[in-house]
Amino acid sequence: GTPVYSVSWAPDSDKVLYTSGKQLIIKPLQPNAKVLQWKAHDGLILKTDWNSVNDLILSAGEDCRYKVWDSFGRALYSSQPHEYPITSIAWALDGELFAVGSFNTLRLCDKTGWSYALEKPNTGSIFTISWSIDGTQLAGACGNGHVIFAHVVEQHWEWKNFEITLIKRRTMKVHNVLNDAVDLLEFRDRVIKASLSYGYLVVSTSLQCYVFSTKNWNTPLIFDLKEGTVSLILQAERHFLLVDGGGLYLYSYEGRLISSPKYPGMRTDILNAQTVSLSNDTLAVKDKADEKVIFIFEALSGKPLGDGKPLTHKTEIVEIALDQKGLTNERKIAFIDKNRDLFITSVKRFGKEQKIVKIGTMVQSLAWNDTSNILCGIQDSRFTVWYYPNTVYVDKDLLPKTLYEKDASEFSKNPQIVSFVGNQVTIRRADGSLVHLHISPYPAILHDYVSASRWEDGVRLCRFVKDQTLWACLAAMAVANKDMTTAEIAYAAIGEIDKVQYINSIKDLPSKESRMAHMLLFSGNTQEAETLLLQSGLVYQAIQVNINLYNWERALDLAVKHRTHVDTVLAYRQKFLEDFGKKETNQRFLQYAEGV
Repeated sequence: GTPVYSVSWAPDSDKVLYTSGKQLIIKPLQPNAKVLQWKAHDGLILKTDWNSVNDLILSAGEDCRYKVWDSFGRALYSSQPHEYPITSIAWALDGELFAVGSFNTLRLCDKTGWSYALEKPNTGSIFTISWSIDGTQLAGACGNGHVIFAHVVEQHWEWKNFEITLIKRRTMKVHNVLNDAVDLLEFRDRVIKASLSYGYLVVSTSLQCYVFSTKNWNTPLIFDLKEGTVSLILQAERHFLLVDGGGLYLYSYEGRLISSPKYPGMRTDILNAQTVSLSNDTLAVKDKADEKVIFIFEALSGKPLGDGKPLTHKTEIVEIALDQKGLTNERKIAFIDKNRDLFITSVKRFGKEQKIVKIGTMVQSLAWNDTSNILCGIQDSRFTVWYYPNTVYVDKDLLPKTLYEKDASEFSKNPQIVSFVGNQVTIRRADGSLVHLHISPYPAILHDYVSASRWEDGVRLCRFVKDQTLWACLAAMAVANKDMTTAEIAYAAIGEIDKVQYINSIKDLPSKESRMAHMLLFSGNTQEAETLLLQSGLVYQAIQVNINLYNWERALDLAVKHRTHVDTVLAYRQKFLEDFGKKETNQRFLQYAEGV
């Protein structure tokens, strides 16, 4: 019924987005599937684009505005009105930037909508913009018969005391803010991607990869790239990951190829920093074919971790992140699902299903600390730091006491966490400005003490700081590492008297096995505690544990199976029923009661 000015494929090629006057329409290819349609602009819509990496939609119209939408038609950004209609708009392939064209106007914007740069070339209206495949340059079709070419420069990388800027296509400027030293790095080909972290700068050009140590800028390590353009560089402390059209490649900082993980249906062109995560021993990748699945690999061998089964969640996952420190078998992964709930789980699975525990709601953005396992996130209107996320596996009720929360209204809506290095968190607001937050340095020091088993220093630190949050962290860490003495001191300090009493009763138990079992019970792992007791031959204790938890059926099963203490179970059951003035209705108990 109306002219169609622009059309775009959906990332998974099963829907088409097209314009109809002031409306945007998403039409699925399956017949009789629901069509999504919404009014997007106050004027005719001239251009759309849909990116396959971040799944966001751009639209530009005669109302002189450009807008960013998610794939459900929710408005994420709307620009101020320009002087002239917006005649072209286009995503760079990796979905980090987009370009906007209008009359004598070319604008470069971030994926969240704010503008990096504005140029006023003498071109007439720019009717179409096309990006190069590596995302470093673009071409525009101009109304006055010219073709305009533009190169993206001035990208910025920061880490600790270094800031690095790409000043020309093949030149980087390194500024050390401590002593104001400036170094220039020259490259043979144009720079495509770069990453600065953990004391190394990794730069990929169209043919080579350079690795600089921040201690010495003069002698980079250089190796040739096999093929295609690098679309993503991720760094961990010991190695880094290059992603290109052909696959995932893990390199050491000496330039040695460590491994190249593969999984079925692998599409590397649509991976970004939210859907891949790297730590010293593990690599996690969120799949595109099934959004509920995370593939987890051993970094050094490139093989799937554990029993080879991927991690599966009940709803689609949006963002994933691995913690960076600690032992390999305690590696944790945090992820946000489509409902914006934050979950944490262990990546190692030994046959038994590891619990996936929810630790936050309405989480916009998250990041792990680079030097200790502290997690920060922006949830709803609060900036939250989980000082010891592992608490959920140790003592769930303690988790709220180990958090730090701060009002996040100063960050305006949709802020993103850029980095969490040392005790400084960098957050980018929706208008593109950066905000730096400092959090307490003490939890990180406590993490260091605990990983070196220096419990007395940990207690001393808590007594010096006098902070309930820190005591709560120490309590959880002590229970996780089965250090009862410290746990008792810490729980007493936060006034959890019932737990102090229970820990005292554990310390008086005669055998090591029963102490271990009661520690597991303390953390709520009843199944494991019972298995441990049965393996050690402490059958009566296993039965007693179930009686204390009112698991009558299980207690009777164990008694009958091991032919011992059936009478004890029946006596406890009878007393329990008398206390509540109830009659026995369970057939099995009646049956055995006759025999005793």
